[in-house]
Amino acid sequence: MAARPLFQSTMEVSAMSDLDSQTAYWDAAAPTKTFTHPLHMPWLDGVDRHAAILDYGCGYGRTMQALEQQGFTNLSGVDTSPGMISRGRTLHPTMRFAVLDAPPMLAHPDASIDVVLLFAVLTCIPGNDAQRRLVGELSRVLKPGGMLYLSDLLLQDDERNRDRYARFAERYGTYGVFETGDGAVCRHHPSDWFTSLLADFESADTRRITVATMNGHESQGIQILARRGHLC
Repeated sequence: MAARPLFQSTMEVSAMSDLDSQTAYWDAAAPTKTFTHPLHMPWLDGVDRHAAILDYGCGYGRTMQALEQQGFTNLSGVDTSPGMISRGRTLHPTMRFAVLDAPPMLAHPDASIDVVLLFAVLTCIPGNDAQRRLVGELSRVLKPGGMLYLSDLLLQDDERNRDRYARFAERYGTYGVFETGDGAVCRHHPSDWFTSLLADFESADTRRITVATMNGHESQGIQILARRGHLC
């Protein structure tokens, strides 16, 4: 597995920072992409229907709509892409959406959210440090005992994916980061990366899933339900 270089220039750091938002790509993709990660409702059975739920990286509001259909009333969604938020507001005019101007920073007060959804977001954030900053910000806004529901993609074992992991490992410094044919930079993860990333959370449950990616390929994924500890 290729390691990130020990020293990086200011230009390289800036380039990686741009990769971790890719707003122009998502604005262009907003009208056409379909997201498919399933919402496992049994994990939310014990959540009060008036609990504050934040969908970080909400896209066009697909998961928020599914929650609303299950009776949840206090929903909000944020995304770095104005195009995705515009599509969401058109599809769901009564829902609360906001564009993130300085991701991952949220306008929400400390310990104000009961549940955060993080669906297929980390796959769009190639950098380790950027992922850690995001999880730290989500920990800040979660109430003690609040839940983080993460759904993302694992390293795949087929030849197509192994080839592109190897091809782009040197360029991006992380095995599993790759470029898609339509211009995105994405990341697939070893399962132990999530264990490290969520080290300050208490694991509640994990499940493996099979999903169609946004470009129509079948991929193996993971869903993790974790609780914010009182000392996070």
